[in-house]
Amino acid sequence: MNEEHAVALFFELFSGLPRQGPGSPDATRRALALMPPLGATARILDIGCGTGAQTFVLADATAAAIEAIDAHPPFVAELNARAERLGLAARVRGHVGDMARLDYPPGTFDVVWSEGAAYSMGFDAALESWKRLLVPGGHLAVSELCWLTPDPPPECLAFFAGEYPAMRDLAAVVVAGDPYGYRTVGHFVLPASAWWDDYYEPLGSNVREFKARHGDDSLALAIAGQTEREIEVFTHYSGSYGYVFFVMQKPGA
Repeated sequence: MNEEHAVALFFELFSGLPRQGPGSPDATRRALALMPPLGATARILDIGCGTGAQTFVLADATAAAIEAIDAHPPFVAELNARAERLGLAARVRGHVGDMARLDYPPGTFDVVWSEGAAYSMGFDAALESWKRLLVPGGHLAVSELCWLTPDPPPECLAFFAGEYPAMRDLAAVVVAGDPYGYRTVGHFVLPASAWWDDYYEPLGSNVREFKARHGDDSLALAIAGQTEREIEVFTHYSGSYGYVFFVMQKPGA
């Protein structure tokens, strides 16, 4: 497989979407409401920001300065262009970076935020690595894919055995922050609308157009087919799994 070609196809498929994973403005605001208000001196780090769907909700709901990090330069460029258009460039800045190699000094941020991205470095590894970035008493807001029932259907289990074999049940993830000293403030399951409205429905349209453009490219068709399969699994088995938003607090001084 040509890895460079595969990456280019993947980002082409996911370009132009309102967001790059499940979530919604309501979910972002609900998680934000689980922590104290953030004033103009507060700093937020949005990790795996994509094009900034949640970044701009945070900017609207708080007066905080926001640093947004993503590994894909076009996503960051789109975020920064939007910040300029909205007159927010003075306090919303996107940077290209690796979430596993963040070189900010310890205690730089009041809040570390990450929606649907921590899995890519491992959820527990993210909890451990990102803790040092928080001020004492600071908050981590992060969403993670979890099993919601004790007996998911075999077809659903088989799909995620290939896609996310590290996925755990909700009870296990609720206490995942304990070894690192976090206190779980609250958590909630994202509703099905947070998957469909700004993600799967526009992604489905992208897939159809993508297949029409790349009908003679077997790799492109395989990527499209896997995406269609993901949407199909959610259609049939969404009661068995879902994204859960967790808000955790680092111990105070």
